[in-house]
Amino acid sequence: MTFLRFWVFCTGLLVSFAPGSSGLSVDTSAHKRDASVLILGGGVAGVIAARTLHEKGINNFTIIEARDQLGGRLSSTTFGAPGKQLTLELGANWVQGTQSGDSPTNPIWTLAQKHGLHTHFNDWEGSITTFDDSGPVDYLDVFNDSGDAYTNLTIAAGARVTRQLVDGTGRTGYSLIGAKSQTAQAMASEYYQFDWEYAQTPEQSSWIASSWGNNFTYNTDMGGFGDDNQMSLDQRGFKWFIQAEAAEFLQPNQTRFNSTVKKISYSDSGVAVELVSGETLHADYAICTFSVGVLQHDDVVFEPALPDWKQEAVQSMVMATYTKIFLQFPENFWFDTEMALYADPERGRYPVWQSLDHKDFFPGSGIVFVTVTGDYSQRIEALPDSQVQEEVLGVLRAMYPNTTIPEPLAFLFPRWHTDPLFRGSYSNWPPSFFSEHHENLRANVGDRLWFAGEATSQKYFGFLHGAYFEGLDVATLLAKCIQGGGCTGIKHIEEIKNLRPYKV
Repeated sequence: MTFLRFWVFCTGLLVSFAPGSSGLSVDTSAHKRDASVLILGGGVAGVIAARTLHEKGINNFTIIEARDQLGGRLSSTTFGAPGKQLTLELGANWVQGTQSGDSPTNPIWTLAQKHGLHTHFNDWEGSITTFDDSGPVDYLDVFNDSGDAYTNLTIAAGARVTRQLVDGTGRTGYSLIGAKSQTAQAMASEYYQFDWEYAQTPEQSSWIASSWGNNFTYNTDMGGFGDDNQMSLDQRGFKWFIQAEAAEFLQPNQTRFNSTVKKISYSDSGVAVELVSGETLHADYAICTFSVGVLQHDDVVFEPALPDWKQEAVQSMVMATYTKIFLQFPENFWFDTEMALYADPERGRYPVWQSLDHKDFFPGSGIVFVTVTGDYSQRIEALPDSQVQEEVLGVLRAMYPNTTIPEPLAFLFPRWHTDPLFRGSYSNWPPSFFSEHHENLRANVGDRLWFAGEATSQKYFGFLHGAYFEGLDVATLLAKCIQGGGCTGIKHIEEIKNLRPYKV
């Protein structure tokens, strides 16, 4: 399983016509600099970028964060009835791929261990109970076959890379290896292997990129970390590891909280960021770490508009949505495994369940949660909580036809897609997205405006460790530019063309 994400914001003031723009900017050289570098967004990419600059001897930077704390999509909340409350994760929840044998160590796992984050192994494959709309049904044979099919999907994708064959959708790949899910049980099992990781369907996802995303994280033969997944149970929140890391080097004057960006201006002489409050901050450079979903929704105005090659890259990537729906009951009445899979006639309808009232997690908590993704996540975000709760309870009644299901003591789910600070959960690579698009997504605009985040990581898009590596790499490049007196940065491709013309 695999994933990345990307949150982008930037700053600048313009002096003249910038490449690909048509507007005249304001001269930034006349303004006093508030910092040498403005880091826009205080998630993993932003904090690691700041740490990297600090380690390179550059400390005149400021992190601009819209919320009141660091962490980005590491977002926790207090959930439960009075007296039965716990800190649960609304966003990222797992260190995916830790370390195995001689493989490299996931840097997120290194930080989690360094700062004493409380985690526990989560057995996604070996501790699962299966259901359909008639109740408990053992179709573990179908489930295991789906795991084999996913492995074969990645192998076939690798063969296409070796032979320089074109990409296709994940669905094309499944069909070509003969894995055509027809029944509700097979479709639910396929969902567990694919959608639950990428937050989109095989039809919406790149066959090749989804496969390398899996391999570079989980497959040690491909340089991955290992297939262990550690779930955060820390009552300080999963965000604790990045906040504790930041506390080791950040000074109070290097962060600005509750500061939402409204407008970004940039030129060859500097950048400027206008906040919703009306204040404008000036700097020599900006590193933008906001999600691709924020950029796609035009939640921040760029002046001049981003050049066509950058906009094409931004609009071509996908910001997927992954939604956990939490329920707390007076007592546990459900499966005693860690995971459960529900096969509904409608693919993607409340399929993946996890018990937190489990001996290895929060025994006695009475908490269970179900995950939906992609278009279904967007669907439920448009509904009132009461309707979603009734639908979820209806699925539980189908799973347990002989049990009286009580009303929950507490019910909660986040709305990531409609949140203007995120516009989704993490990025996914669609089949029409070329590697050159991704280079452009990552590339700086001019000398002053830089980008970093999980979505800009080619190997690890959708993963926390993707955000880590991009914060590290981009800040390292920028530090060289600052200390060397300038540089061109990361290359971009002005126009991405087919190898041969269309035949019409």
